[in-house]
This record gives sequence, structure tokens and C-alpha cells, in this order.
Amino acid sequence: MIRPAGRDPDQALLARARRVLGLQTAAAITLSLLVVGVLAVVVVGRGQRSAAEAQVRQTAATEEDVIDPPPGTWIFELTADGTVGGTKAPPAGFPDRAALTRVQAGGRAEMAAENGYLTYTRRRSRATVQVVTSMRTQRQEQKRLILAVALVELIGLLLAAGSAVLLSRRATAPLGEALARQRQFVADASHELRTPLTQLHTRAQLLARELRAGAGAADIAADVDQLVVGTRQLGEVVEDLLLSSQASRRPDGLTRVDLGTVAAAVVAAERSRSRDRGVELTLAPSGPAMVDGREPALRRVLTALVDNALSHTPADGHVTIALDPATEPRWITVVVRDDGSGFDPADAERLFARFARGGHGDQRRFGLGLALAREVVAGHGGTITASGRPGQGAAFTIRLPAAPGAQAGEHR
Repeated sequence: MIRPAGRDPDQALLARARRVLGLQTAAAITLSLLVVGVLAVVVVGRGQRSAAEAQVRQTAATEEDVIDPPPGTWIFELTADGTVGGTKAPPAGFPDRAALTRVQAGGRAEMAAENGYLTYTRRRSRATVQVVTSMRTQRQEQKRLILAVALVELIGLLLAAGSAVLLSRRATAPLGEALARQRQFVADASHELRTPLTQLHTRAQLLARELRAGAGAADIAADVDQLVVGTRQLGEVVEDLLLSSQASRRPDGLTRVDLGTVAAAVVAAERSRSRDRGVELTLAPSGPAMVDGREPALRRVLTALVDNALSHTPADGHVTIALDPATEPRWITVVVRDDGSGFDPADAERLFARFARGGHGDQRRFGLGLALAREVVAGHGGTITASGRPGQGAAFTIRLPAAPGAQAGEHR
């Protein structure tokens, strides 16, 4: 099937899901109201019938005057000599002589409903009595009840339709957001991968040409080094993409982690890079800073922050990691600070968006690193914030819950 040009398949899927969910919700509400209405009509009808039967039984047992019975009621008597007497102006077809004859001949009392009348025939001491009462009032009440139920059903259907539309939109909103995020993520990831792949392809082509031209090892060493650097950068992007699919999950397999030890390992790993860039990378001394978490994920967070700081700090600059396990007894604070290019304070929150770009003339892209850092920290129950000013450096502050029984004050 060919879709119309310009038709968004995700939006079409959401629209179909909303329609199906809306119809199902409206049908469920309407059916529920219909069942309740039918039950109400049945219960009221049976109650009216029971009340009418009790009334004619009582009248047949106690009423002695056939001339002046209760309103809407007629009484007839069949005496032993076969004479029938009763209320004047009875409804057409009454009295029911056949029923009177059967009961007088020894039959059981009879209760019958026909043509809108309820008839009860029984024997008394000196005669056989037949009481006839009109069910007109009860039927009118039933009609009014059915009309009311139909009106309520109509109103309920309209309300159900409105509620179904609202509920379906709310129910599918997370799906719509997820689809939008997925499409945006795929587009951004494709853009992020395109640059390193293009660079690798170009460097591989240059290397191939040099090899065909008979260049020596010394001549191609620089290109090989650049190729290695490119593969490392591509690996980092792919690693970020893989982490992004898991960062939102709640950390499992938590262990006791000393952030001081993790920070020291990150500094050691980035030392050579910082020297190549002419940036001083230091770790401020501190006592143990114990948290419960996943060490690889937390190490990745600190690595991303240090990588970001080194990328935006010029030669002769400084990058410092400082841990403060004592300021707040229940929290461990880690600050990664640099004196590099900084950023506009208005962009502090936007830096943590995936593949965010700098604003206010800043064309830098921040990739997935900072976004993943926030997701990992949030998954560990902590927070991460950024502060800085253009040309005055930046500081990223992490707050993580201190491990129970291993708070900072116990180690200092």
C-alpha cells in the first residue's frame, strides 16, 4: 500500500491508536451505562409487578364492597348459584368468567396479566372473588423510566466520546513523545556518526594512495596516528550511543564505590591527553567518598566531564576535580572545574540535551556525553548542574547520596 505523499507514518500510527482506544473506551462506558439502565428498568418493573400483586391479593382477602373498590380496581363475585356481581363499568372482557368457574370448581387461585390489567381470582367462604386492577400507571412509569434511561444513555454516550478522546490523547502522549524522541535521536546520531566516518574514509584513502606511491613508514606514520585517533573517537561515539539506550534504566547490581578512587583513575587515564594539550589536570586531595552505584557508569560520567573540560580549555589552562564528602553528611559532592571558554549562563540547562549546540553565537556541539552523564547521575538518585560564564570557565557539580553507614564524617 502506497502512503500519501507527506504522510507521517508515526502520526498515522498515533492517530489510529487514538481512534481505536477512543472507540474502545466509548464502547465500554456506553455498554456499562446500557447494562445499568436495563437492570434498573427490569428491577423497577419487577418491583411494580410485585407491589401490584400484593395489592390485589390484599384486596381479594379483605375487601367486602364490590360497589366502591380502590381507584383503578374492579371486584367481581361468583356466588354458589352462578350469579356474577361486581363493580359497574368494568373494562372490556371482564370479569373473566372462565377463571371464576375454574377456581369455584376447586381450582387453585389464579394470577394473570393481560391487556394491561392484572387479574387475581380466589375462593372465599361464600363466593369466588376476582380482583382486576389496571397496570396503566405502572406502564407509564416504566415508559418514563425507559425514556430517562435512553436520555442518560445518550448523554453518557456524548460524555463517553469526549472522555474517550481526552483519555486516548493522554494515553498515547507518552508514545508520541517516545516516537518523536526516537526519530530525533536517530537523526542526531546519524549526523554525529557521519563526521568521524567521513574523516576515517578520507584518511584511509590518503593512506592507500601513499602506500601505492611507495611512501615509507616514516611518511605514513602521521596518517596512521590520525587514523587511530579517528577510530578512537568513533568508538567513543558508538559507546555513547550504546550507553544512551541503557542510561535511563534503574541501576542494578549496585556496589560500594569510592568516588575518590574513581576520580584518581580518570585523572590518570586523561593525564597524557592533558599534557599534549598543555592543560594542567589535577585532583584535589580528599578523604574517601563512598556511594552505592555502578563503578563503570560513574567512571564514564567523570570521564565525560573531564573530556568536556579538556576540549574547551586552551593551553596553559587548568582542570580540577574536587570531591567534598563533608559539607553535607548525606551527600557526596564532586566538582569538575576548568578555566576555559565557559558558556552563557542561559545555556546551563540546555547543555545536558542530547547533541545540544551552544547558543548565542557558540557553534559547539556537546554530543551525548553530558546528556548521558545527567541520565546516569539521575539513575543513581543524584543531580548534576552546570555553571559558568563566557571566557571565565565552567564548573559541573555532581551530588550523589552517600552510602549508608559510610558517610563522609566517618572517614575524616
